[in-house]
Amino acid sequence: MATFPWQCPYCGHHSSIGNDNYAFFTEWINKSSVDGQLVLVTRVIVCPNPECKQYEIGTVLRKHAGWHHDDSLKLSGEVLQSWALRPQSSARPMPSYIPQAIIDDYTEACLIRDLSPKASATLARRCLQGMIRDFYKVKPGRLVDEIAAIKDRVDSVVWDSIEAVRKIGNIGAHMEKDIDLIVDVEPEEAGLLIGLIESLIDDWYVTRHEKAQRHAELQASAAQKEAARKAGSIQGSGATTP
Repeated sequence: MATFPWQCPYCGHHSSIGNDNYAFFTEWINKSSVDGQLVLVTRVIVCPNPECKQYEIGTVLRKHAGWHHDDSLKLSGEVLQSWALRPQSSARPMPSYIPQAIIDDYTEACLIRDLSPKASATLARRCLQGMIRDFYKVKPGRLVDEIAAIKDRVDSVVWDSIEAVRKIGNIGAHMEKDIDLIVDVEPEEAGLLIGLIESLIDDWYVTRHEKAQRHAELQASAAQKEAARKAGSIQGSGATTP
């Protein structure tokens, strides 16, 4: 089997997957079904990152139209349905320094994005509001007003992304409403909101954390050098001349 590129949904590790980390199963279903001959294809991939070793499982139900297949669950024939068995959604693993309420809303929004886009968008809007309130400490109000309140406090590129998503279709029409109100949105709109949440988590929380880590390491290194300098100075001043 030829190798193929893959990114682990748990640790984000990029790798090439081959026989050692991959299993492929097919189950043929009686051709007398209403859709004719069907095939159920299941793929299992184990992350080759030694610090992860998590596994991804996905299944696709297709109409059978030939024997050709490749390593991405593609067979000849129409796809009737697909399932992500593990992990159950495309939610990214989130670091522990992000508030748990934000992680919970984001994870659930990803989990139900395809099953119920309007419920997913509701959770994503609540997640966005929670992030703005937590990170920028804005005065609670309507989501649209809270977004406006941070305009002069965020990078212009970040602001343009927020505005671009806010203005799209039903999302833009409902930013002024109660964020817990369930409104109709298209699956693509729910996906855009989730993408915005992920981008803002990177720009706000991850960037701040990494910056704090870099400065902490710099300060610790400087403190060690200063301590070593003082220790050397003390030893030098206490030396006796024969």
